[in-house]
Amino acid sequence: MRILVVGGGCGGTIVANNLARRLSGEIRARKAKITMLSASDRHMYQPGLLYVAFGQMMPDELYRDQASLLESCIEFHVDPVEQFMLDQNQVKTKSGKVYSYDILVIATGSRIMPRKIPGLEEGAETCYTEQGAVKMFKALREFQGGKVSIVVGVPHKCPIAPVEITFALHDYFTARGIRDKVQLKYNYPINRIHSIENVAKWAKPEFDRMGVEYETLFNVEEVDVENKIVKSMEGSEDKYDLLISIPEHHGMEVIEKNGLGQDGWIPTDRFQLTMEGHDNVYVLGDTTNLPVSKTGSAAHFEAEVVAENIASIVKIGTPVSEYDGKVYCFIEAGHDRATYAMFNYENPPDLKAANKSMHWFKMSYNKMYWTSVRGLL
Repeated sequence: MRILVVGGGCGGTIVANNLARRLSGEIRARKAKITMLSASDRHMYQPGLLYVAFGQMMPDELYRDQASLLESCIEFHVDPVEQFMLDQNQVKTKSGKVYSYDILVIATGSRIMPRKIPGLEEGAETCYTEQGAVKMFKALREFQGGKVSIVVGVPHKCPIAPVEITFALHDYFTARGIRDKVQLKYNYPINRIHSIENVAKWAKPEFDRMGVEYETLFNVEEVDVENKIVKSMEGSEDKYDLLISIPEHHGMEVIEKNGLGQDGWIPTDRFQLTMEGHDNVYVLGDTTNLPVSKTGSAAHFEAEVVAENIASIVKIGTPVSEYDGKVYCFIEAGHDRATYAMFNYENPPDLKAANKSMHWFKMSYNKMYWTSVRGLL
């Protein structure tokens, strides 16, 4: 059984390692083979970009050598896929090599699309890339006061990010002793301050406590960089001195080019995590079009289901598990406090009061991630 994993991020790495252990006997007996194709030889801890943007981590702390995170029996190549030939059970890579498979796992991730909004790329700071996070920190460090406007595009990775960034901005300017010189304004595209109702109910009094202004139904249409004005589709305008953007995300370009899904999101069975119309193609992480958060935790839980099902197909010829939509998100709430949101398809999150112990749990997870991505947690 030839298992091909395309994408070396969180989801792809966990599923490959989990399979390597579940199928160790079959791999030794040459009844199964796992191959991973990635666009990079480095693995980034993406949530760490937020810490880089606030000067709490250095960029080099975010990376590990991808090969070092994989079980030794996994064949690993830095050779990104350019063509998916699903009807032939084959992919073609940048090097021109063709890989055949019996089961394919697509975990290619997502990318930011600030260029969709005129002026947003030039006018706003963002922390979704290493370069952007470093640039954002330098802008924050040089900022001496004025209006900071936060704008949000949808969909985006980690739906909690806009709230966390707002808390982080409040704390950062407080620590610098200039919070009284900074006006924070949070703009959100729907009619409450977060897409998850219980998160919105929890965050609203926290924003009030911090003196954060907020406007809902604010979908960014364009940014007037010269005059420092961000305009919404609804007709309102917000003048700023510093603009912070959580940009809209799409799936990766290769997915769009191959016609596998609109905006790079692959139509995915919400329980089996198979691609619609292709029972031997699994999709996980940001690449799916599922109605769950695009986070590392969702990718982790999905990867466990995918690995269990592929292993059971190899062993007994049928899948045994279903994904229930489980997501677990830490929420940093400032002042060394954090809470969490845990939910699935059926049950919305029930947020508790933020506390220090949950903050330190989150800090510990930043270190434990490298164990987690190996599928050991």
